[in-house]
Amino acid sequence: MVLEQNREAWSGRTVFILAAIGSAVGLGNIWRFPYVAYTNGGGAFIIPYLVALLTAGIPLLFLDYAIGHKFRGSPPLAFRRIHKRAEFIGWWQVGICFVIGVYYAVIIAWAIRYFFFSFNEAWGEDPATFFTTDFLKQDSESTFGLDFVPGVALPLLLIWIITLVILALGVQKGIGASARFFVPLLIVLFAILVVRALFLEGAGAGLDAFFRPNWSALMDTGVWIAAYGQIFFSLSVAFGIMITYSSYLKHKTNLTGSGLVVGFTNSSFEILAGIGVFATLGYMANISGVAVDEVVESGIGLAFIAFPAIISSMPGGPLFGVLFFASLVFAGFTSLISIIQVCVAAVQDKLGIGRVPAVLGVGGAATVVSLLLFPTATGLNLLDIVDNFANNIGIVGVALVAIVAVTWALRRLPDMQDHLNSVSSFKVGVIWRLFIGVITPVVLAYMLISEIIDRVREGYGGLPDGLVTIFGWLAQTLVIVVAVLLSFTPWRRSDEELEHTESTEAGESL
Repeated sequence: MVLEQNREAWSGRTVFILAAIGSAVGLGNIWRFPYVAYTNGGGAFIIPYLVALLTAGIPLLFLDYAIGHKFRGSPPLAFRRIHKRAEFIGWWQVGICFVIGVYYAVIIAWAIRYFFFSFNEAWGEDPATFFTTDFLKQDSESTFGLDFVPGVALPLLLIWIITLVILALGVQKGIGASARFFVPLLIVLFAILVVRALFLEGAGAGLDAFFRPNWSALMDTGVWIAAYGQIFFSLSVAFGIMITYSSYLKHKTNLTGSGLVVGFTNSSFEILAGIGVFATLGYMANISGVAVDEVVESGIGLAFIAFPAIISSMPGGPLFGVLFFASLVFAGFTSLISIIQVCVAAVQDKLGIGRVPAVLGVGGAATVVSLLLFPTATGLNLLDIVDNFANNIGIVGVALVAIVAVTWALRRLPDMQDHLNSVSSFKVGVIWRLFIGVITPVVLAYMLISEIIDRVREGYGGLPDGLVTIFGWLAQTLVIVVAVLLSFTPWRRSDEELEHTESTEAGESL
């Protein structure tokens, strides 16, 4: 391969690992994993979860690292260097990242406002009404309203400005420096929050509900699919982030060792989050005089309705709220940076332009879309639809296509294995190829087909069909169409730069 001597690089493996952890540890770790584990066997869920981590999560992480590191490019460039006709897969990943980025920033903006609301418990005695009506100004009778909500728009604009400044500073001075600051701070803050939660009255009952194993659940295929789904969604694999991040690694880097650290750290944080969340829910059940299963929430309802109610009722509630929402901000922020970096890197590679113009172009477009759609009277419903389709259809679909293309259509998996083994301490072999080439695509295909059938039959969440069609089905279809069109546009590079010559890389790597 013609090496890109001026390509940015991480200063070292530690910074890369922190950045990768920052990307993987996001909002879903805090508000999705505890609920998924609780509803799928409790303590018994740890078994399929670990199986999914070892047979799909970490193997996919290795594959992403191998593609990014070997082909030294953003997803479109990396897949083009694998095969010219595979470029659209990379653009598909970029499109999904763009879609996720424009709504992910909104949730961080909510968390910033709630960070300040925590000081005086501004949500009052009815957090649910405060969140939907007073804060978000949601209009339940409107199918599609674009009434502006300044209380969301202003922090959202701030989030985008900070994100773009960090991205403009570059891989090391921007992304790397922010990861070195935010990731350790997130872990410390959340650890303090968990310790506080463990001393709440009723915490033991919450932990018992979370960890008590329901062994019969292991016989349910749905539980195993849920475990694989959680791993796919929480590790930031298969939609371009880890390909992009690994492309900035130095040539002599222990790829599989790094992957093991990132994978197990992410899962450890998820379990820590489960302990903190359920200890807190146990307290809520205790003061309400009900069973834990009557107060269990997930997602946005957990973060912005259930937890504020708990904060208002507990001693030292404002401090607990500040810690919780600060953790959400930091977890979301490091993930948002990685998501938008995928788009920035792709534009840089395709157009041959500098980082700052790419950041301004991509970031400007994302900011405009984000501000137009989500700080509105129907913003919550739009976010819910886009999030569901992007994760359960977009990410799963592109992951399936990428794996089948690399493994079966192009037969490049042995090359990826050789590259991993040439630079790594932990060697992979036929078992890794079996996991990537057989087990993972079967699970992904099952997940994708099931989700599509459910959405066609049932719609989504009782929301209007028009919204679901436009912001669900049409949005994901448009991403694929644009990806194909972009793959046919010319590169601002010579043919030599776009070719991959393994001999040059081998000399640099070894």
